[in-house]
Amino acid sequence: MASNRSEQALVEQWREILALHARTQCELDRVLHGHGLCASDFEVLDLLAEAAPADGGCAYRVQEISERVHLSQSALSRLIGRLEKDGLVERAMCAEDRRGVRVALTAKGRALHGELRPVQRAVLSRMLAGELSSR
Repeated sequence: MASNRSEQALVEQWREILALHARTQCELDRVLHGHGLCASDFEVLDLLAEAAPADGGCAYRVQEISERVHLSQSALSRLIGRLEKDGLVERAMCAEDRRGVRVALTAKGRALHGELRPVQRAVLSRMLAGELSSR
């Protein structure tokens, strides 16, 4: 009987995490939509901004990005294609592996990221602060 209760509590906790993720994702999509982005688009820009070398070179291979943003490589390739079309990122061949592609922010991408970073962080703070402090 006790194991059933602990199992049920575990399942309820998991469902709460999923619901929090869904609510937060929807709110991020809502606030970023006016800037032509969704939450996944911003996540890629954010990752690239955090890792951008001082010389502005390409920071990540596509495969490395897919491991960090939890998208399939094909979905990520489509996302990067949209960001590239919008002038926010650029792709370049890897010098060390000619089969690989590296992705970097453009000046336009850095500027948009800088503008939207406080907006995204405010949503995260609002959506997650109450949930995490209640645990």
